Amino acid sequence: MSISAAIVKELRERTGAGMMDCKNALVATSGDIEKAIDELRTKGLAKAAKKAGRITSEGVVASYIHGGGRIGVLVEVNCETDFVAKTDEFKQLVHDLAMQIAAAKPEYISRSEVPDNDIEREKNVLRAQALEEGKPEKIIEKMVEGRIEKFFKESCLLEQAFIKDPDKTIEQLIHENVARIGENIAVRRFSRYEVGEGIEKEESDFVAEVMSQLK
Repeated sequence: MSISAAIVKELRERTGAGMMDCKNALVATSGDIEKAIDELRTKGLAKAAKKAGRITSEGVVASYIHGGGRIGVLVEVNCETDFVAKTDEFKQLVHDLAMQIAAAKPEYISRSEVPDNDIEREKNVLRAQALEEGKPEKIIEKMVEGRIEKFFKESCLLEQAFIKDPDKTIEQLIHENVARIGENIAVRRFSRYEVGEGIEKEESDFVAEVMSQLK
């Protein structure tokens, strides 16, 4: 069923849960906001979101090297206590995030980090593409909005599909860990390096390569 942006916003404001978590809960409950709240509470996502404002001053900086040194990632992931930072569960999450960055090449952590100038430039490119495709002007803006959403999902780490489980986003993965571990968790920053980056070369499927190393 179609879920309006307004009801998703209301559920998010009432629970503090992530946008996609709210939308999924509303879909699962046929748009019933009270049942959706219960759905989020059952999964621990509303509780996890309440921790989002808590200070995360501990954590780790982890590295991930792929392809014999061809791709390297450094990522800082924060939590609330040094105790949690040393747990295997937290370290596994950080490893998964570093592997995600290596494979999916995000440019930002979240859409709030994307500069307005970059968004406007991307929209201008998308409008030009739509015109080039011969699309009617009256539907171009809707097309641009749809494509800019795709841009966010591809470029923002938190909105990307998790490479180990494409049915969930990275934001959902983090929320699940917050609920399970009991502390706020935040990705603070990352850097991704690739040998020969910027030099024209044959494209390869990095997701497939990274996933093949898990087998």
